[in-house]
Amino acid sequence: MTAPLSQPFSMPGMTPDADAESAWIDVIRKMDETYANLVTQQVELERKNAELEEAQAFIASVLGSMTDVLIACDRDGRIEQTNPAAEWALGCAGRELTGRPLRDFLDPAFHPAFARLCSAALQREEVSDVELSLRGPAGPFPIAVNNTVRYDQRGHAIGLVLVGRPVGELRRAYRDLAAAHEGLKQTQQQLVHSEKMASLGRLVAGVAHELNNPISFVYGNAHAMRRYVDRMTAYLDRVHEGATPTELAALRKELRIDRARADAAATLDGMLEGTERVRDIVAELRRFSSEQKHASERFDLTGLLRSAVTWVAKAQMPDLTVVFDLPDTLDIAGHPGHLHQVAMNLVQNAIDAMAGAVVKRLELHGREEAGTVVVTIRDTGHGIPDAIVGRVFDPFFTTKPVGKGTGLGLSISYQLVRDHGGDLAAANHPDGGALFTLTLPAAGGQANGRAKGPEGAAR
Repeated sequence: MTAPLSQPFSMPGMTPDADAESAWIDVIRKMDETYANLVTQQVELERKNAELEEAQAFIASVLGSMTDVLIACDRDGRIEQTNPAAEWALGCAGRELTGRPLRDFLDPAFHPAFARLCSAALQREEVSDVELSLRGPAGPFPIAVNNTVRYDQRGHAIGLVLVGRPVGELRRAYRDLAAAHEGLKQTQQQLVHSEKMASLGRLVAGVAHELNNPISFVYGNAHAMRRYVDRMTAYLDRVHEGATPTELAALRKELRIDRARADAAATLDGMLEGTERVRDIVAELRRFSSEQKHASERFDLTGLLRSAVTWVAKAQMPDLTVVFDLPDTLDIAGHPGHLHQVAMNLVQNAIDAMAGAVVKRLELHGREEAGTVVVTIRDTGHGIPDAIVGRVFDPFFTTKPVGKGTGLGLSISYQLVRDHGGDLAAANHPDGGALFTLTLPAAGGQANGRAKGPEGAAR
């Protein structure tokens, strides 16, 4: 900055006065302002240069870290800039590539595809997943290319930017993705089967109780038949030995042969009935635990629901009161084992919810209307908190303590019902407790009659 003058300024032919001195001071001030502006501009320029260098360094680091090939071309397809991955694929340094046509580095079979990319850039069209093959030092280098149009400051298309990923890497990624997807499907199937087996394990006690009755009946009748056979054998032996009619009459009365003859048919019928019941229980277990995809079949949902409640409730909650308000039959078509699993999951969930409750009551209501079967299952537990009522069917979501539940029972049940073309909904009953509504397509025909009333405690 120029120091102020100590003496008044004067020019030849002019008389120094106050006006001249004031004018000179104004000139000095303008010079000071100009100098200050120059300094400010210089500082700003240096700041912008530093930012530009940082931006260039950042862009260079990004380009250097890219594993994808990046090539920027002008409108005619001449190379303007490349990244290190492209230089490695082409086997040339960036300065050797600048200005050369990219088609010189392409396999001739892919020249038409590159011409279409350039034409699309001129028409401001972006193209994706176009395969090109670069000619590198190690041989053909196939890449899958995405094309982006490059514009100048005025919005004119001035070229194109090609970003390509090695096809081998993409194929490997697709293979890995396909393998992961297949593994996920297998894991899902295993989870469904594992949850089914877990449900089956919980039913062992109930099934054992169901099997114990017919087996005990068969066992007792078999002993009775054994006694009858022994008596009749002893009587026949005396007949063959030539006993007199008087001796045979006395022996017949002593061995109670007439009573044995009268009871034999009923005893055999009872044994057959018991064995048939055992056969039916085993068949139901086999259908429930089967992993195979059976064809859809027609069956009675009412009987299935009664069986599910019997198997689950008898062993786990003997003091449970069960109310069946169901038609005699509810015919539907589907996979009995899968829907049996759904029914038992819903009953098991209701029993778990009523643990510790004062009143333990399970209500099943069913009806058929307009070609649809609707079944509601209500418990007298604490109900579903409003905050989670919308999440009860989410996989792995559970409110039970660790080790008490997998969080898959309701989720799998929901999916199985959806696979049958139906729906499963959860809500809270106005009088308390949870209410699950199962909706399934009917197999046709009307339900026969209404349900019987309460059946009392399931024991």
